[in-house]
Amino acid sequence: MLEAETMVDRRRLRRRLTLWRLVAGVFALLFIAALTFGGQRMVGPAGFLPHIARISVSGIITDDQKMYDLFDKVAKADQVKAVIIDINSPGGTTTGGEAMYDAIRRLAEKKPVVAVCGTLATSAAYMAAIATDRIFVYGNTITGSVGVIFQWADVTELMKTLGVKVEEVKSGPLKAVPSPFEPTDEKGRAMAEEMVQEAKVWFVDLVGQRRQIEPATVPGLTDGRVYSGRQALALKLVDEIGDEKAAKRWLQKERNIAPGLSIVEWKPKTESSGILSWLFGSIASGFGVPGERIVSLLGQVSAGLKLDGLVSLWQPAG
Repeated sequence: MLEAETMVDRRRLRRRLTLWRLVAGVFALLFIAALTFGGQRMVGPAGFLPHIARISVSGIITDDQKMYDLFDKVAKADQVKAVIIDINSPGGTTTGGEAMYDAIRRLAEKKPVVAVCGTLATSAAYMAAIATDRIFVYGNTITGSVGVIFQWADVTELMKTLGVKVEEVKSGPLKAVPSPFEPTDEKGRAMAEEMVQEAKVWFVDLVGQRRQIEPATVPGLTDGRVYSGRQALALKLVDEIGDEKAAKRWLQKERNIAPGLSIVEWKPKTESSGILSWLFGSIASGFGVPGERIVSLLGQVSAGLKLDGLVSLWQPAG
């Protein structure tokens, strides 16, 4: 009898364990699905309640349709009451900055939007910042660098050393100019300078309109110089020295955003999103290394290799 009762107890225990394992498996699948599917990923259940969305703009800015789609989805999300753009970027392509500016302006038509700038918010990243309703910086944030560059390599001397000669047939003297395979003549350089100056005027005028300043009166602005956060505040290029908490207080006071709302991170869907990405991040976190930071760094490296054309990017010499 004792042995029979022991067998029954064991079966009951197995059933309970099976049930709990099934429940845990369902929750795990739901968690993975929440990370994997959808145009954005939201952290925790707070993402489905009224909240303030945080969108990070970091690394090299390029023409990123998934990011623009994210801005549009946040604009349509009823649970999002305001948006904080967390910027830490040296800039990127001029077209990428322009497209991001347009996407943020569309978002700002639907929700209050503020920018909180970290270490860097220069060039195309500053272009993104001025699209928001208010710009917060730290005192030592590096910002500004309003302007455009167009770079190309001249490898003609190297080719002579290697004994390599490029033959070409082109439809006109300015086709594919400037080219790394031939010295740039006066006409080619003049064409490049004209294009750069035209883009610079557009960028400077955009700053003047959004910041309601006369660019010519701001020391160094039209020369493309950078400023500390304190300098930028004094010159009205930004609005306030402060962090995310300061931005949240401003939203509550000036845009009537309810106090107590949580801040939820919204992210664009990436090529690496899914179960493998989640596992990779979990393993990296287990070793004390943020997995998403590693993915972000790899993305920055690959993005840097794709930069071409007019560039709004600040890079310190050396």
